[in-house]
Amino acid sequence: MIRKLFTIVEETMTEGGALISPPTRKAAAIAVIENSRDISELIAAGEMLGGLLGERAVAALGIAPGAVESYGKAAIVGEDGELEHAAAILHPKLGAPLRRAVEKGAALVPSAKKRGGMGAAIDVPLGHKDAAYVRSHFDAMEIRVSDAPRRNEIVVAVVVTDSGRPSPRIGGLTVAEIEGKDGLR
Repeated sequence: MIRKLFTIVEETMTEGGALISPPTRKAAAIAVIENSRDISELIAAGEMLGGLLGERAVAALGIAPGAVESYGKAAIVGEDGELEHAAAILHPKLGAPLRRAVEKGAALVPSAKKRGGMGAAIDVPLGHKDAAYVRSHFDAMEIRVSDAPRRNEIVVAVVVTDSGRPSPRIGGLTVAEIEGKDGLR
């Protein structure tokens, strides 16, 4: 079912002309899978991919799972598929194994889905894994696969970070103020 797996690590070392130390880092783990008309197969694939991609993204950053600060997920379905196929992978069961891969994750996992052809890009939305109101972690990472999705494929991506945006300063709840009770604060 999986045609291709790969990971990408993005490091931001300067922002607005200022040095970022340590650099902010994001890792995307991506799978290209065969689509199915059977929604139950796609839900099962989402559960398997949540753990696999979550673990690969954490490993790519070289940090302990609990050190992950934010996460997100996205899928691009090829033109023979439906948006509901992407939703079947992303929503019912992908989240629980992803949360295990990052230790906790009380907040909802931000997500995006779309239909696209080979080389289509998607912005994987990001938010703090334990508190959705932490504005410094509202971000995204663009991913694309040059030869996917083919007509009968789905590109599935999970992104994790070791920090928020570089040089955040718009206010709001800080990481130090997280209560971790409801996934919001």
